[in-house]
This record gives sequence, C-alpha cells and structure tokens, in this order.
Amino acid sequence: MARVPSSVIAASGLVGGYGVARWTEKRALGGVVLAVAGGAAGELWRRRAGGKAAGALGVAYVAAFAGSHPLAKKVGAWPAVFGVAGAVALASWAVADRQG
Repeated sequence: MARVPSSVIAASGLVGGYGVARWTEKRALGGVVLAVAGGAAGELWRRRAGGKAAGALGVAYVAAFAGSHPLAKKVGAWPAVFGVAGAVALASWAVADRQG
C-alpha cells in the first residue's frame, strides 16, 4: 500500500474544509472536513513522529485555521488558506514525512 504523506492530508483538510464551507454555504460541513483530515493527519503524525510531535503539529494545524481568518482580511481568503496550508504541510513534512 502506498504511503500517504501526512503533509498532503493536513493541507487538504485546510483547503478542503474552506472550499466545502464556501461552496456549500454550510460552515459546519467545512468544519467536519477540517476535523476529519486533522484527525487522520494527527494519527499519522503520532505513528511516524511520536506523541509530542503530533501534539505540536496539531497545535500548528489549529493555529493555521485560526490564523487564516485575520490573514484573509489582509490578503484575501484563498491566498490566506493556501498560505497557512503550505506552512502546515511544510512543518508536517519536516517532522513526520521526510524520513520515508
């Protein structure tokens, strides 16, 4: 079975969650996408890098979601979402995906 990078799952959760919320006009549905992807990425982080790293990356994931809101007021919604998703993906790759 192919090894799915946790960085792809985390970034997809942030981008996909926003996209679903925007296109369906149901914020809760976007939140479900965000939470499911965050949970899946968190489990991979825990298995690949340990509990402390998973906790730190989980905090980064939630902080990226929260931080995208004020950032969107300055640069626009999609650029903010892509920016924070890229930052989380990079951190996730560096901590949990780079070795294998």
